[in-house]
Amino acid sequence: MSNAALRCIGLVRRYGDLVAVNGLDLEVHRGECFGLLGPNGAGKTTTVEIFEGLNQATSGEVEVLGECWQGDGRDLRTRIGVQLQETKFPEKLRVGEVVALWRSFYPSGLEPEAALRRVDLEEKQRDFVRNLSGGQKQRLSLACALVGDPEILFLDEPTTGLDPTSRRQIWAIVEDLKQRGRTVLLTTHYMEEASRLCDRVAVIDRGRRLAQGTPTQLIASLGAEHVVELETTGDANGGIEASLFEDLPGVESVARIDGAWRLTVREIAPLLAPLLALLAGRGLEASRLATHHATLEDVFLALAGRGLTEEEAES
Repeated sequence: MSNAALRCIGLVRRYGDLVAVNGLDLEVHRGECFGLLGPNGAGKTTTVEIFEGLNQATSGEVEVLGECWQGDGRDLRTRIGVQLQETKFPEKLRVGEVVALWRSFYPSGLEPEAALRRVDLEEKQRDFVRNLSGGQKQRLSLACALVGDPEILFLDEPTTGLDPTSRRQIWAIVEDLKQRGRTVLLTTHYMEEASRLCDRVAVIDRGRRLAQGTPTQLIASLGAEHVVELETTGDANGGIEASLFEDLPGVESVARIDGAWRLTVREIAPLLAPLLALLAGRGLEASRLATHHATLEDVFLALAGRGLTEEEAES
């Protein structure tokens, strides 16, 4: 049996002149949590919908559990679980009734009570959906995705709009699924979420794959452990060229993004004094100087030259 749970080769999806997915190659291994990381409009949801059988590729090859979507795909649908970005449940149904309804769609799976127990909603099964909080509704949606005991679970931006406590509750559920050996395909633009949950991630933008690997491998590809962000007084470029920063101690790369200089460096301490001296020598001051450990967002910025939170409408 192939170790690939999901595979696409040369995947393309067009909407008229708009190319949402542009020649994407991916392979998700069985038993791993794989993340699609990118900003809104990157093509994440379109890609996942094609894997789920909810959308059709314009061209390219797609396999799910070694099979291709054909006809109504009924047999294949019984083997997957899907949590969409947003799910609307009838407000006047009780929580237990919703999960029981979803369970009836599958030939086998978990008992509704067991699915609710996995998402810590067992005590809410007699409550009406309308009385649930936003985080509880997300966990109800996840219970419905789990009730068929799927081989693959698709989670599309599962924590968007949730408070930090609710977000971490969802993370704990995904971590439990990983321990149970389930395959998870997760889309997100939260760096901490991807770093914590995903065994591997693919960084995508404008429908193309920019990089792929473990979070540690991708961060290491920057060649440095720290990032210095700098904004200066003065003209549009702060009166400084990138080449001047490149000569400072420990600097691996320099970029100017959204009006700020971003320096990836091996160590912070040896850099600060020469950096401030460079500014002073040109009669400039640092209006903002911040440092942090390199993250997946820094990887994306280095690859795409813009931030993951940039708003773009995905068709």
